[in-house]
Amino acid sequence: MKTPPRALPPGLLTGGAVCFTVFAWASAFVSIRSAAAAYSPGALALGRLLAASLVLVVLLLIRREGLPPRGARRGVLLSGVVWFGGYMVALNWGERLVDAGTASLLVNTGPILMALLAARLLGEALPPRLLMGTAISFAGAVVVGLSMSSGSGGSTSVLGVALCLLAAVAYATGVVAQKPALSYGTPLQVTTFSCLTGAVACLPFTGQLAAEIPRAPLSATLNMIYLGIVPTALAFTTWTYALARTPAGKLGATTYAVPAIVVLLSWFVLDEVPAWLTLLGGLLCLIGVAISRYRPRAERDAAGRPDAPAPRPVDSPTRQRTSP
Repeated sequence: MKTPPRALPPGLLTGGAVCFTVFAWASAFVSIRSAAAAYSPGALALGRLLAASLVLVVLLLIRREGLPPRGARRGVLLSGVVWFGGYMVALNWGERLVDAGTASLLVNTGPILMALLAARLLGEALPPRLLMGTAISFAGAVVVGLSMSSGSGGSTSVLGVALCLLAAVAYATGVVAQKPALSYGTPLQVTTFSCLTGAVACLPFTGQLAAEIPRAPLSATLNMIYLGIVPTALAFTTWTYALARTPAGKLGATTYAVPAIVVLLSWFVLDEVPAWLTLLGGLLCLIGVAISRYRPRAERDAAGRPDAPAPRPVDSPTRQRTSP
């Protein structure tokens, strides 16, 4: 009798989803830089969200998942407007006014805000390992940002700094808003309708997008489509999958690896050799992520015991979860 294939451990699937998300979001920095030369911030955000929405709706129909349950709709609406819409427009605009290193440094305050908001609003714990890992990763992001700024001779704009900080706040707020919604809806439902909400919020930029598409080079348009399919449609879905199974503060700390991966991608793809200070900052980012996600063996063994109590959602006493 043939033995059925063993299912992959949930922890491995979650880790794979996190890795894919981080690498996809890191690749987005290169694509945004290329597309932003031809598209204005609002038009780029709208085009990206329209491409993502098309892919996500097709996936939703294939899986026959309908509207998100009523309990998820508040979080979907908030994350869609603030994160999918506001974050993308603010970041696209901010990166036109400040250099990439400064923008990366400012946006990477998001995971710290996320951990604090999750502790205050969702009741998540702030264990010492998370705080230590976040501090080390933030220091690494500072080193990467300063080294990139000094290397590029970038200038700083007060408006650009404000927009990047606004993007960081929108990022953290959107993640914390999504967390309770995932107690009711599936990751695909939450991602799809958050993306559709963001696209609707960006509809005022339709005229700009229509005017810029004919003038834009094909490479910029392809980069915009790539941003919609991979870093948005696919990576936001894997992010929500991991967020449904991981505390928001702990998951947010993993995105500190993005600057380090961007440095490596620039090295291999664009042949930009990083300075030793940049490499040191990237190493600190990765060390901080490893510390924040580390669990002692005793905790892992306790969590894997059959008699271990199942974690309860912090947002509702009764969990109404749709099947994935």
